Amino acid sequence: MPTQSRPRRSMLYMPGSNTRALEKARGLAADALILDLEDAVAPDTKVEARANVCAFAATYGQREVLIRVNGLGTPWGHDDIAAAARSGAHGILIPKVESADMVRQVEAIMAASGAPADMAIWCMIETPLGVLHVEEIARATPRLGGFVMGTSDLAKDMRCLHTTLRLPFIAAFNLCVMAARAYGLAILDGVYLDLSDDEGFAAACLQGRELGFDGKTLIHPKTIAAANAAFGPTEKELDWARTIIAAHAAAEADGKGVVVVDGKLIENLHVVTARQTVALAEQIAALEAAAA
Repeated sequence: MPTQSRPRRSMLYMPGSNTRALEKARGLAADALILDLEDAVAPDTKVEARANVCAFAATYGQREVLIRVNGLGTPWGHDDIAAAARSGAHGILIPKVESADMVRQVEAIMAASGAPADMAIWCMIETPLGVLHVEEIARATPRLGGFVMGTSDLAKDMRCLHTTLRLPFIAAFNLCVMAARAYGLAILDGVYLDLSDDEGFAAACLQGRELGFDGKTLIHPKTIAAANAAFGPTEKELDWARTIIAAHAAAEADGKGVVVVDGKLIENLHVVTARQTVALAEQIAALEAAAA
């Protein structure tokens, strides 16, 4: 199942136990939502939260919806997966994935529970073992849709500090981005915890884009606009992409094998990238129009 290309500039966690928040999410400008049954939900409300997210999952229009389930080693994991499989969500997000076998166990439960063929599996990469096994995880199943970095848990397990430049995570980020790109998967950067630090958040988004992430996972609606701005194509990038596409089309019409734009030789990879940039902009416009 090839991953559908779609905007994922901002992916907002929503606590599954809070129906008011789930309702409010319909009016937010996040590209995607993660309806959370794991960290954001207390043990005594897990079952109630499961019913909540399954009731809301198919009510968000064109936006992508993932349900983050509890791990299979918990009392709720199996039932979370079985319920989510029938919820109408686009995918199931598995916490603390450390092996391809873990992914295939989830896939078997989904299949037995009647999950549609196009329902994706997403993996949280948030432990050292998960990072070290990320390539085998990336090829575990054609159902795999993408990765979400869990930097809070990763920092705890690595015994490292959350620094401004996030240097302790760079090796893990690079490995995970390369694995995602090698297997055609999406990948989202981890959350930024200091909601009072707008400047730091913007810097983290810029770094995430530089590293190759598709977008950022968020814990508060106030950060949506900044993430959307950081990970969406700029007008300058769109203008350049359209110029490359037009020049390539003109060269093809003239039977030329070489395209030069502003003195730069344009290879096929540049044309593909330009088309992806324009397609992303069109998808963002459609998403925003549907939400208006």
